Amino acid sequence: MSEASRSDPAQAPLAILGGTFDPIHNGHLLLAEDVASGLHLPMIRLIPAGDPPHRQPPGAGALDRAEMVRLAIADHPRLELDTREVDRAGRSYTFDTLLSLRNDWPRRNLALILGADAFVGLPTWHRWQELLDLAHFIVVARPGIVLQDALSGPMRALWNERYRDDAAVLRTQRAGAIVTQRITPHPIAARAIREQLARGRAGARAISGLLPPAVLAYIRRHRIYGYSPDAS
Repeated sequence: MSEASRSDPAQAPLAILGGTFDPIHNGHLLLAEDVASGLHLPMIRLIPAGDPPHRQPPGAGALDRAEMVRLAIADHPRLELDTREVDRAGRSYTFDTLLSLRNDWPRRNLALILGADAFVGLPTWHRWQELLDLAHFIVVARPGIVLQDALSGPMRALWNERYRDDAAVLRTQRAGAIVTQRITPHPIAARAIREQLARGRAGARAISGLLPPAVLAYIRRHRIYGYSPDAS
């Protein structure tokens, strides 16, 4: 991409979707596609966390999770794998990731896709008050979360100050706005998938429609999440 195209303020922002992807499943893919379609984004980068700071260590290693993302998006031309958190030593802080993207794309608007639950919990994140200096937020619904009811204190103030009802701001303003995007509900839980996989073949059959076949084949081949073909 030329420097001239990077500096065009009317172009779509560089949108990113981070997560442990432990494992990546169809809910992640459908969410990303819904956001890309709804906001007319040509590309969304999926960034697997190398060492996530907000949860217990993932069930699969960082390299395995990155490879599963690569396999999952093979048939999704608008989705792209970005391994910068896997490649970077230390905790996978979103602030550091956005700063890295900003250094790589100094004239490109950035947009961070967040589930409503992650947005509500933002004050627990590293340097959270500086994230909007680097990127916009695209907040998407999550089952069981009514965003307006869940906000309080500093998050309520942040919402009142930064929310914009016109997503055109993603293209015309460098960073700092919060927009929302409706998506089709996809109530698929990675934890439930991991629990089923630990049951072996029967569990794998039970969740076969919840994640891409190539991802399930990878898990079976490498026996991730306690999967064993000999389990009942």
